[in-house]
Amino acid sequence: MKVLIVGGGGREHAIAMSVKKSPKVDKLYCAPGNAGIAGIAECVPIKVDEFEKMAAFAKDNAIDLTIIGPDDPLAAGIVDVFERENLRVFGPRKNAAILEGSKAFSKDLMKKYNIPTAAYENFDDPAAALDYLETASYPIVLKADGLALGKGVLICQNLEEAREGVKSIMEDKKFGSAGNRMVIEEYMTGREVSVLSFVDGKTIKIMSSAQDHKRAGDGDTGLNTGGMGTFSPSPFYTPEVDAFCREQIFQKTVDAMREEGREFKGIIFFGLMLTKDGPKVLEYNARFGDPEAQVVLPRLKNDLVDIIEACIDGTLDQCEVSFEDNAAVCVVLASEGYPVSYEKGFEIKGLENFDGKEDYFCFHAGSAMKDGKIVTNGGRVLGITATGDDLKQAREKAYKATEWVQFDNKYMRHDIGKAIDEA
Repeated sequence: MKVLIVGGGGREHAIAMSVKKSPKVDKLYCAPGNAGIAGIAECVPIKVDEFEKMAAFAKDNAIDLTIIGPDDPLAAGIVDVFERENLRVFGPRKNAAILEGSKAFSKDLMKKYNIPTAAYENFDDPAAALDYLETASYPIVLKADGLALGKGVLICQNLEEAREGVKSIMEDKKFGSAGNRMVIEEYMTGREVSVLSFVDGKTIKIMSSAQDHKRAGDGDTGLNTGGMGTFSPSPFYTPEVDAFCREQIFQKTVDAMREEGREFKGIIFFGLMLTKDGPKVLEYNARFGDPEAQVVLPRLKNDLVDIIEACIDGTLDQCEVSFEDNAAVCVVLASEGYPVSYEKGFEIKGLENFDGKEDYFCFHAGSAMKDGKIVTNGGRVLGITATGDDLKQAREKAYKATEWVQFDNKYMRHDIGKAIDEA
């Protein structure tokens, strides 16, 4: 079969690598792809927001399955466009992708269906938000309602910071139209855990847990990023936590969406906070996480294409999703200055060191071809991933592998997975 993957980051590289392993797949395309994905798929110069052009390509090339990677096209309705053209596509429709596309929607859904989450209020008017903050408890969390590349969340320690946050999100529109509406919610403390899942509208199958590191600097300092590294599984996601989440969060979310007439088929990413009062939902994503996909998919035992087809066909209940009894750690190599400003176009050297190594992966997030050389082309450049018998071994291997590649202005955190030592 012919498969098209939409996107061009580290997540899409990880998806492409998994799809490529399927004996069903004899031709793989990626639009727009990147320099790393070009090694295993034919890259097509179509932007992720060019829906009609993307669908026309799928039709013209008799694509059997299209997999949507990023959040923006899902929230904007790319799946609806493909379905109207009778094209087989994996991902939630626009009315279901709102689970990630609007934080206000997802918070209201959780409140209505009694799914544990932080206390919150929604605001359309900055003046009303400022009035509310006058009597709030601190620290407090401000969230732009819409999609903001994982960066539209501000943790404010006091009223002054909160006022500045309202100005930044709602008035200065730092995150664009995503800040037309804002959620203010209580600040939760505890361990963060990410759990990805496959969903076919009614059945949900949980993937292995993971833990992301959002802040740019060591010790969780600096600005929020799209993710500076991750590990899987999380030692803090215990069987007791799993049992609670399956009963009180996971299935209830799928059922709630169906009840609302927004049947969800695709990936639901549950961002959880393990509080002293039990697990609570921090956020939902409507697609594979990035960089979570880079540590979860290399551990998947199943044929990814089989699971995706079961999700589309509503037969996920007939699948057993299983993972290797090992661990994976991903360290992101970024451009110095990310997530604010950074230079691009530096040659990346040493990529050949990953050739032929089954337990080491170099996922390209921001790379391009220039004059026959692979160069940096983004804030997050590479996701260096290694698997091991346990998290400690995987972490040692991943950091060792970060030394194999070099480019000017290379930057990374040195404490990805440090929490493993505390488990």
